[in-house]
Amino acid sequence: MKEVLIVDGYNIIGAWPELKKLRDIRLEEARERLIDILADYRAYSGMQVYVVFDAHQVPGQAVKEEQRQVHVLFTREKETADELIERLVSDLQGRRRQVYVATSDMTEQHVIFGRGALRLPARELFTKVKESQREIGRRLETERQEKANRLDARLSDEVKQLFEKWRRGQS
Repeated sequence: MKEVLIVDGYNIIGAWPELKKLRDIRLEEARERLIDILADYRAYSGMQVYVVFDAHQVPGQAVKEEQRQVHVLFTREKETADELIERLVSDLQGRRRQVYVATSDMTEQHVIFGRGALRLPARELFTKVKESQREIGRRLETERQEKANRLDARLSDEVKQLFEKWRRGQS
């Protein structure tokens, strides 16, 4: 079953301490940091990830782009993030696909649950992201240790070159 994660971008930024501090300094950097975090989580989890940012008070067309394999969507004029998220849930919900929506907006959680998506509060997503970061760190450390334990990791470049010449039948 394919899993899809839809993230209410500004809701998550306001709920996560690191991003909330960054938002107070420069909103654009908070958005970029969230996208980076979600891209890493996407790579770890294998989920298809959409992040929705509310631009309903900004004139213009909706914007859709992909950054690091994360679908980034800004709402169109006079459209809220909640409306776009609800439309995405309806469009993406289907056979062999489970949709999760990350938001701490209780009203939105009830609406998307009624449409068949599962809700994921900001705190729970934060916990999942932190656990994935720890697991990636553990895997990298294990790989580093395994590499350090191999004989060739302890040989000088000169000795490696000598062994390579012998392997190729050169003197």
